Amino acid sequence: MPTLTLPTADGALQSYATKPPREFPAAKPPFSRIAYGAAHVVADPLADKEPWLDMAVDWDRTIAFRKHLWSLGLGVAEAMDTAQRGMGMDWPASLELIRRSLDAAKDVPGALIGCGVGTDHLAVDERVTLDDVIAAYEEQCEAVERLGGSIILMASRALVKAARKPEDYATVYGRILSQVRKPVIIHWLGEMFDPALDGYWGHKDHMVAMDVAIDVLTTNAAKIDGIKISLLDKDKEIAMRRRLPQGVRMYTGDDFNFPELIEGDEKGYSDALLGIFDAIAPAASAALGAFTRGDVAAFHDILGPCVPLSRHIFKAPTRFYKTGVVFMAYLNGHQDHFTMIAGQESTRSTLHLAELFRLADAAGLLSDVDRAAHRMRLVMATRGVEA
Repeated sequence: MPTLTLPTADGALQSYATKPPREFPAAKPPFSRIAYGAAHVVADPLADKEPWLDMAVDWDRTIAFRKHLWSLGLGVAEAMDTAQRGMGMDWPASLELIRRSLDAAKDVPGALIGCGVGTDHLAVDERVTLDDVIAAYEEQCEAVERLGGSIILMASRALVKAARKPEDYATVYGRILSQVRKPVIIHWLGEMFDPALDGYWGHKDHMVAMDVAIDVLTTNAAKIDGIKISLLDKDKEIAMRRRLPQGVRMYTGDDFNFPELIEGDEKGYSDALLGIFDAIAPAASAALGAFTRGDVAAFHDILGPCVPLSRHIFKAPTRFYKTGVVFMAYLNGHQDHFTMIAGQESTRSTLHLAELFRLADAAGLLSDVDRAAHRMRLVMATRGVEA
């Protein structure tokens, strides 16, 4: 097994010996839990564009990664925050991504795909109104439904700016949900993922905000498949899960505590819509297959070692988690470079990437350790760590 030099938390350099990768048995749906992986976008590193100003997408590699997720029995949550939506990817590019993914899904029997709809083409300033927000949501909903896509209704930065009271959220969601053709997944993305969403549902206190969200879900239950909450707090998710109206699912977005939330308890469980499933897809598939067979011990044996990695990738500032997700794709050969839209490969430190490598190796997630070690050496060399 290869050995390489990595920096430690105190800034020292230390020899690190890798371990053999873990074999994850292939599993096929149907699983006993619905499972989406929020998929990242592969940048084109050779495009003659300035990363901070323009986006350049490698469409072939991007779609190939979606096919990878489908091949493992996972669904694809498309054009979400994991794909740098509103953080480098604008709405026209996101719609093109959705179109290409929906076309690709037609060739994959049983492919599950949900498409992110938001208001990110709308300027967010003091002049934005509720009517502006409604019109923006309607425009994106219509565009996705015209392509035949299912909607994941994303949280809106503009709505935070335009709303004056909690009832304004009920007004906007009520208008949009009354028009959709089939039930949608609502996404409550916490401020740790996007600081501009602080105070969503009209309250900074999540438990008070939850009351508003539950009222919206209850009033519009016939148009809602489920809600994904990304608050990184298992107790809040469980509390909300127990209050959901009949027929409305909870999709966990908790990248800190996902195994126990997916397993559930005597009062219910969470399905999954997770950014970390992008990075640990083979393990997630194998674990869900074991769980579906009733082997709960194997489920936790596989996912348990993935949790420290996930907590590291999603550590504060959580909004930079996408760097870790793309780094894992680079190490595992899903792309041949560590370049991101908007230059976001620079958002995590050298020490962060070194610890990510160690945790991924410990979980057996490096599919080809020789390749991963070689690529890690290349990245470390660009950051001043040789050998």
